[in-house]
Amino acid sequence: MSKIKKKTDDRTTTTISKKDIAFEKSIQFCAWFFLISLGVFLVYYGIFDVILEEIDIEITAILFSYTVFTGTSSALCFALSTKISRNRDRKGEIFKDWIIAEFLLCMFAIFSVAVYQW
Repeated sequence: MSKIKKKTDDRTTTTISKKDIAFEKSIQFCAWFFLISLGVFLVYYGIFDVILEEIDIEITAILFSYTVFTGTSSALCFALSTKISRNRDRKGEIFKDWIIAEFLLCMFAIFSVAVYQW
C-alpha cells in the first residue's frame, strides 16, 4: 500500500445556502420525473402489449426517441446533481456545460428522428 495519504476536502467549513440545496433538489426532482415517465411508459407497454396482448403498440421513431430522450435526460440530471453536490464552488460552470450538452443532445435527437422519418 502507498504510504502517501490523499488529502481530502474538509466539507465542514463550507456553508451551504438554502438556495443551493433547493437548486440541487430541483435537479434531482427533474431526474426522478424523467425516470418515472420512462418507467410508466415501459410498464404500460410491458403489461398491455407484451403480457396481455390486448393493444398492439408499434415502436415508431417517435416512441423510440421518447424512450431514449427520457432515459438519457434522467441520467444526465442525476449526474449533474451528483457533480454539483461534490463541486459546489464550480456550480455555475458545471451547469452551463450541462445546458449545452442537453441542448446538443436534443438537437441530435430531433435531427436523427427527422432523417429517419424522411
